[in-house]
Amino acid sequence: MSIRNWIAVALTIVSLVLIVPGLQSDAMTITASIPIFNKPTEIFRETQSILRAIKRLYDSQNYFVAGLILLFSVIVPFIKAALLGVILWAKDQATRYRWYLFVRSVSKWAMADVFAVGVFIAFMAGNAIDNLDARIHPGFYYFVAYCLVSNLSFQFLHVDPPKPVASSP
Repeated sequence: MSIRNWIAVALTIVSLVLIVPGLQSDAMTITASIPIFNKPTEIFRETQSILRAIKRLYDSQNYFVAGLILLFSVIVPFIKAALLGVILWAKDQATRYRWYLFVRSVSKWAMADVFAVGVFIAFMAGNAIDNLDARIHPGFYYFVAYCLVSNLSFQFLHVDPPKPVASSP
């Protein structure tokens, strides 16, 4: 295995270490308040991690949205990491390359980075309105770090295409 691929493995392990607290730790708190007698009075405060948000969506019968977030922000990243192992330890070059192309196409659908951007936009929108306040917590930073390291690991991965079979005259 090449040094590039060892780096890809190491970065994938780091990304898996980052995604666990990224999913479990608080990511953002949104607080809403209204002025009563010229004093802001809090009427709503919600702190969520990604996994708690999925559970809350499921509990409120938003099954489709909960399923999408679960699939693209939790399940696909772990499958992608597992398939990296399959790619690196497959014996047949053609099989290895096919799995590599498959993971490359699945990576476009992982959506973890899109989810992180969505949380950041919610943070910015929450701070743009006078009666809303948004705070980002460590879970968000872990998740963003996972996104960056995971994408970087795949950039290091190198798989040669299979050599064409020479046809006999």
